[in-house]
Amino acid sequence: MKKFLVTTISVLTLIACSTSPTGRKQVLLHSSSELDRMGSQSFEQMKAEQAISTDKKVNAFVQCVADQITPNVNSKVHSGDWEIVVFDSEQINAFALPGGKIGVYTGILNVTENADQLAAIIGHEVGHVIAQHSNERLSSNQLSQGVLVVAGVTMAAKDVDNKALILAGLGVGIQYGVLMPYGRAHETEADIIGQDLMAESGFNPKESVNLWKNMAKASGGSPPEFMSTHPSHKTRINTLTKHLSKTNPIYAASKQNSNCVKPVIPAPKAAKNLAKS
Repeated sequence: MKKFLVTTISVLTLIACSTSPTGRKQVLLHSSSELDRMGSQSFEQMKAEQAISTDKKVNAFVQCVADQITPNVNSKVHSGDWEIVVFDSEQINAFALPGGKIGVYTGILNVTENADQLAAIIGHEVGHVIAQHSNERLSSNQLSQGVLVVAGVTMAAKDVDNKALILAGLGVGIQYGVLMPYGRAHETEADIIGQDLMAESGFNPKESVNLWKNMAKASGGSPPEFMSTHPSHKTRINTLTKHLSKTNPIYAASKQNSNCVKPVIPAPKAAKNLAKS
């Protein structure tokens, strides 16, 4: 099993053919046009299946923040207009998809205290798109599944005892040793890209730290970091605090000023699900 894990990591490293905005090596097996098509299709499906907010003030607020951020995204990421939809749900979540799609759930507005904190959320989600994390996640999953198939065929050919147990262990090893750290790397990278983007767009990057303090209060506890695809709240807060040395000067030099005013949001009726994107 150890040899297979080493082989998996080696393969992922050797075929890394791209570099992320923060300098991290990536495995990207899909074209941008393919991801854009998948993102657009998924977004249309979500709009058809989920309730969309009709609150004009809430929609105007979210649109205002997004409109201040998206012009600062490189046109190579998306060259057209961005579509922003506010979903009427108490879920504390937001997302961005390839193809210029942004979804914000009304529940997250109960955690974001102002426009700057919403900008941190939107910047983070757009950061996933900028860094092609969807492409990377799909690619790494495909490669990992391929390794499991090869392992099964190899052990079957050699009549290895306890094949099912070994494959199960290998699957767990790949999950916690490769795929989950990949997820944490994505989240940290999106945090950094998002903080840069919000500062460039005229939003105070210090509010990204305050946002995650709010998220920590709202979480009610989380699994150990090594068991999660996301960094702990403490890790995120520390990372974003350290990165302020780079984003504060960007914010000071920005020629944009935020004029987005958060409307009064009705108190939530029940407990929410925290963001997973």
